[in-house]
Amino acid sequence: MSEETKVLGSAAGFRMDKDMDAGKFRGKRRRKVSELTINKVTSVDYKDVALLRRFVNEHGKMKPSRQTGNTAKQQRMIARAIRRARELALLEFVKIDTGNDRREFGPRRPRENREVREVRETPVETPAAAVESTTAEAPATE
Repeated sequence: MSEETKVLGSAAGFRMDKDMDAGKFRGKRRRKVSELTINKVTSVDYKDVALLRRFVNEHGKMKPSRQTGNTAKQQRMIARAIRRARELALLEFVKIDTGNDRREFGPRRPRENREVREVRETPVETPAAAVESTTAEAPATE
């Protein structure tokens, strides 16, 4: 089988078949750079809530390193700081949306009148008393 291949520029570094569509194929993506690297932050403090909020999504979950561009060491450092800040109530564990579409809980409305249950007229016997009454009534057989 003879396949025609063409090289798409030396900078791209990949080959392409004659049947492949050039529009669908993506080249190498550029690696995302972390905010910590840009700002030259060497250690993350759990008290720096403004910095930690950048690494937490709108639901309160930690963003993965592929979104933030953190290295593994930076991600561990941020995760540790977020856990400590949550424990000390500086960050929420879960963010709850209290928008207009959610029902706000106010004072309880009064209950409707219910029928009152009838009270039993005969007292309920305890099991020990029931056993004694049955033995007293039974005639003794000799």
